[in-house]
Amino acid sequence: MKRGDGVRHRARGWGGVPLSFNLGASFTWWFGMGVRLHILGSFRKRLSSCDTQACGRIWIGIVFMGAGQDRSVDVAVVGCGAAALAAFHAAVEIAERTILIKSSPSDLNRTLAGKWLIAAAAAAHDARGARAFGVRTTVTVDGQGVMNGVREELDRLADSAPFGAGTIASHQQIEGPVRFIAPGVLDVAGTLVRARAVVVAKGAEPVIPPGLDCVRERIVVHDDVLAWTDLPDSVVIFGAGVVGLEFGQALSRLGVRVRIFGRGGGLGPLTDPRVREVAALALGTEVPIELDARVRSVRLAGQRVLVESEDPDGHARVETFDYALVAVGRRPNLSDLDLNRGGAPVEEGGRVVADPMTMRVGSSNVFLAGGVRPEGSVFHEEADEGIIAGTNAARYPDVRPGPRRSRLQIVFTDPQIAVAGESYEDLIDHDARVVTSEVRFDEQGRSRIIRKNRGIARMYADEHSGRLLGAEIAGPRAENLGHLLAWAHQQSLTMDQMLEMPFFHPSFEEGIATALLTSRAANRSTTFVRHSPA
Repeated sequence: MKRGDGVRHRARGWGGVPLSFNLGASFTWWFGMGVRLHILGSFRKRLSSCDTQACGRIWIGIVFMGAGQDRSVDVAVVGCGAAALAAFHAAVEIAERTILIKSSPSDLNRTLAGKWLIAAAAAAHDARGARAFGVRTTVTVDGQGVMNGVREELDRLADSAPFGAGTIASHQQIEGPVRFIAPGVLDVAGTLVRARAVVVAKGAEPVIPPGLDCVRERIVVHDDVLAWTDLPDSVVIFGAGVVGLEFGQALSRLGVRVRIFGRGGGLGPLTDPRVREVAALALGTEVPIELDARVRSVRLAGQRVLVESEDPDGHARVETFDYALVAVGRRPNLSDLDLNRGGAPVEEGGRVVADPMTMRVGSSNVFLAGGVRPEGSVFHEEADEGIIAGTNAARYPDVRPGPRRSRLQIVFTDPQIAVAGESYEDLIDHDARVVTSEVRFDEQGRSRIIRKNRGIARMYADEHSGRLLGAEIAGPRAENLGHLLAWAHQQSLTMDQMLEMPFFHPSFEEGIATALLTSRAANRSTTFVRHSPA
């Protein structure tokens, strides 16, 4: 029999009731073969006017394969993606006793491998279009070869240690399912971890709407696509967000029959009606996209997915597909953590909100970073949030606002999509008074020469100061233009200051100068964004 304090030897079992007291005793009987009976009790005295009464609770559980050594640390970081790794490295610089709890697989490599699939599709598309330049080609897509390339890229990435993961010593990490049992106390596969502060950066998981449960055996999500050994003949995609658009266009260019069903009229991160309309028309020339689809029913027909819907004219339409790629959004991986036991306020529906400047949840010692936030985030934002969360967790309770970079979102479609700084919708919500600059790429020199002349860019500047507030783009090389505009936004540059920068002729970036010059020539005519024509 082994005896100790009331938390050090706690183990995980069935039917147990977590203790609500700090003082107590635990008893463990070992029965061999890694089985132990664990009894944990705690007691306190309550004084009344007439007597002294002892009261307490007992926790009993059976544990297989006895838990590892319980640990006390300064900071515990839960997760192993970009936000978690950034949080760990930021925290360990301040608090040496920092531990990384790897409770779910990292999606860093899968994100990069997905872009390999997009690159393969672009190569096929560009080869077909070479005849516009007098170059004759014959294109044959080898589906197995394409997916072999994706797997090789995954294997190559798996052999590397992404974003500092390889510098984390074995004693600084632990792996297994994790949950809170009290504020600052975590149960990791039976091992108790006590931390002064906790960073939760477990990422998010795809949402499968209940209406698609009937075809679950033919449903795939982002990661499943990367595991294919060959390309299917057809795929229906539910969701016109980043994953739906990128994979939809890529698969179509590789010879797969694709239809994309969106909802609510959204298209990726775009909120400017004019930019969204131009983007939808350009993408729709390759892939059938319905941004506000009317789907009547979805069901299995043998080993295929049968979709009954209405076309834009209201006519009934019945189609079958090999798979249904569901890309309607992601849900934070928080449901199995018991955050309420960890002292973090949990709203109705399981929503947990953190201060975007400190990443702290309420007044607790819990910090969120990355995809676990309801707002979601992209890679570089996840890293920023991880740094802020890790730094504040290490300093806790000395919590300070951290620096945030300008917003930058990119979708690798053709034309590419980018949002830099504040979006059109942000400015509407804030009743901003702005000057809007616009350039169409139809006749823009560099775009037209290389036959990438589809799209539009709209930039929004403050009416009084001329400072760039944001931009939305659907056009060629939007990933590059978006970076330039995000940098200008973060530097608080005005339109005049941007025009003082060099613009080479001919170049895609020259389009920015064209838009700004046109706006200045119009004497910076004031436009309320909410009233500007779409």
